[in-house]
Amino acid sequence: MDNNQISITFNSIGTIHSPFHELSNMPIQPCSSFSATGTVEILPQYVAGLKDLAGFSHIILLYYLHLANRVGLTVTPFLDSEPRGVFATRAPQRPNPIGLSVVKLIEVDQNILYVENLDILDGTPLLDLKPYIPEFDSPIEIRLGWLESVIREARTQRSDKRFK
Repeated sequence: MDNNQISITFNSIGTIHSPFHELSNMPIQPCSSFSATGTVEILPQYVAGLKDLAGFSHIILLYYLHLANRVGLTVTPFLDSEPRGVFATRAPQRPNPIGLSVVKLIEVDQNILYVENLDILDGTPLLDLKPYIPEFDSPIEIRLGWLESVIREARTQRSDKRFK
């Protein structure tokens, strides 16, 4: 192990449930017109942590991309045909396959969160969740890099087999 590299272990705090059972044909981002409703099931030992969450309209889900089976430092993302550096994309094949989605929180019912705008595979392990707060999470001045010219296509694009 490199002197600057440490090993980190996480345990899931729950499971994300969605209608997406295969990687192909899923929405590629939560903003997609193909995103869906679903639930997030929190393990019993973490339910106390949900106190006061119902007051938020949106939450950030951090999850383990458990079916990402290879790592690449360059990938061809869904919205492009040119290979890009993995850190300039949201592709699942990453050194640490962690996913992030902002979803709409509909209801909190004991250990079940009802959500909209899911773009996540059914059965995905949840690592953490946080309230989405625009003043903290939405910078005003932004640049979109290579995505500038194709960002609008994210709403209508579905995944294919390129990251299987």
